[in-house]
Amino acid sequence: MSKLTHLNPSGEAHMVDVSAKVQTVRTAIALAEVQLTDTVMAVLAEDTLPKGDLFATVRIAAIQGAKRCADLIPLCHPLPLHKVSVDIDLDTDLKRLCIAVLCKTAGVTGVEMEALTGASVGALTAYDMCKGIDKGIVIREVRLLEKTGGKSGDWQAAGVES
Repeated sequence: MSKLTHLNPSGEAHMVDVSAKVQTVRTAIALAEVQLTDTVMAVLAEDTLPKGDLFATVRIAAIQGAKRCADLIPLCHPLPLHKVSVDIDLDTDLKRLCIAVLCKTAGVTGVEMEALTGASVGALTAYDMCKGIDKGIVIREVRLLEKTGGKSGDWQAAGVES
């Protein structure tokens, strides 16, 4: 059995000491998919969403979510994010909103959790912005697409192209 890294010798949760790790440039891209309803799609097509600009609000929320990751996820290290970018794609054929969040830092630990948190908060914000139209919206998936840097090296989800 492998040693659990986030437990001390007494079995208590603790934050891992990363001070001896080598600083490298690290990136991560996460994706959240939000399945919309016909009613929501119609409102978006007419640009009449009562709460305002869906894309601008989701983008700001995703950035804020990435920046606040360490406040939300226990045992995550607070990181200086050097870049957070958000790409939002509305697939009208599949009635799906795709929120991709890229996070970048130069540090001693990865930014996967920041990217995943940003994508999650973006998806939750999309739900909040549209729930008054139809509560049947479904957040289908939140997943890591790729990460670079660090001791474990680069990783990419199967079927994902850079």
